[in-house]
Amino acid sequence: MDKLKVGVVGVGHLGSIHARIFNELESVDLVGVFDIDYDKAKEVSRKFSTRAFKTLEELLRNVDAVSCVVPTEKHFEVGYHIIEEGKHLFLEKPMARTLKEAEELNNMAKMKGLKLQIGHVERFNPAFIAVKDYINRPMFAEVHRLSIFNPRGIDVDVILDLMIHDLDIILYFMGELPVKVEAVGVPVITDKIDIANTRLEFSNGTIANVTASRVSVKKVRKMRFFQKDAYIAINYLDKSVEMFRKFDDVILPFFPEVDITTEPLKLELELFVKSVLEDKIPPVTGDDGLRALNLAIKVQEEVHRNLKKHSVI
Repeated sequence: MDKLKVGVVGVGHLGSIHARIFNELESVDLVGVFDIDYDKAKEVSRKFSTRAFKTLEELLRNVDAVSCVVPTEKHFEVGYHIIEEGKHLFLEKPMARTLKEAEELNNMAKMKGLKLQIGHVERFNPAFIAVKDYINRPMFAEVHRLSIFNPRGIDVDVILDLMIHDLDIILYFMGELPVKVEAVGVPVITDKIDIANTRLEFSNGTIANVTASRVSVKKVRKMRFFQKDAYIAINYLDKSVEMFRKFDDVILPFFPEVDITTEPLKLELELFVKSVLEDKIPPVTGDDGLRALNLAIKVQEEVHRNLKKHSVI
């Protein structure tokens, strides 16, 4: 197989970027796109010199793999159909609405021997890549992910929309779910949770404090780790890092190399394609997506428990 035949399902704002990237990858034949809005599909297909399919079934008959960029509420329905038809699947986060749905997707992909990669794009940010090997047994993590309100993402709450990125990163380093989850949050503009904070405690005593908001006056994407002999800060927005390490009795700045030319989504999709062509494990598996969703749902449950406790809802 010289090139992977790929289709994109859902070509809204993010899906059209997927189409553009697949069109740029030498290892991919972008066979076509599908969207329930056929006019939108035609517009994107013309832009990237590919085909707009009128039905999902027709697209699936012509591809080896699919990038699914539909609204979260459709992840299970569309994703399951894609896997059922024997196609490798890149599925944007969150993996599904419920753990049951996510488990079914994951189990079906394993049963059919298909690659399933979940779109946790921050793992491919050059700032994260530059420091991930230096982060070892952190004892405290402080995270802020703040956004100006955008009606495009309100099909889910801020926990599944934004916070889940950071929950995935924390689980990547901790390798286990927390033993204790405390969380608060409130709806502000929508009828869903628009700002939330969670305190996660792990079995080794590590604490992670994570805040996510989509009602901020400015955009912030920062994560800080504190561990023995080191302080490491990641700024996902400007792809920069700040790091201090203790050498003997002196604390000195440390400058890991950051390749700011890396486009995180392009690297993410490129590695999905590589996992299929070379029969390798995807960098973010269905198991990874399931763990992140599991923790996000635990945070949601704690937020709603507190809201009911204080008669806010």
